[in-house]
Amino acid sequence: MSAKSPNPVDKHVGARVRMRRMMIGMSQERLGDSLGITFQQVQKYEKGTNRIGASRLQQISKTLGVPVSFFFEGAPEIDGSEVGFAEGSSPPYVSEFLSTAEGLSLTRAFTRIRDARVRRRIVELVEVLGEQNAELAN
Repeated sequence: MSAKSPNPVDKHVGARVRMRRMMIGMSQERLGDSLGITFQQVQKYEKGTNRIGASRLQQISKTLGVPVSFFFEGAPEIDGSEVGFAEGSSPPYVSEFLSTAEGLSLTRAFTRIRDARVRRRIVELVEVLGEQNAELAN
């Protein structure tokens, strides 16, 4: 018998917890300590394997310094209706990318570049590299 796969909304909320935790440089252990739980429980929340209850989510939002609604921004749709409060939310791959160490590091570095022309050139470079990579894969 296979284990039940996590609910897409639980996975999304967990990924947002991970993204925010990483954004502020907090370890799973430190978050767990502040919530009175183990880092293993934090891992399960972040993977979506364990659901986060309402009161715990409120604790997490306070600890991470964001409103509860932050965790639902861009959440998958259920029954054709948008989950969360964000208008025009980002596609799922954006949240997935930002919840990785590389995505967060790249975003931090990119936002420190003040010159708009330099930022645009970097975007153009990444687009060309992405196109070349796609061509090689075909």
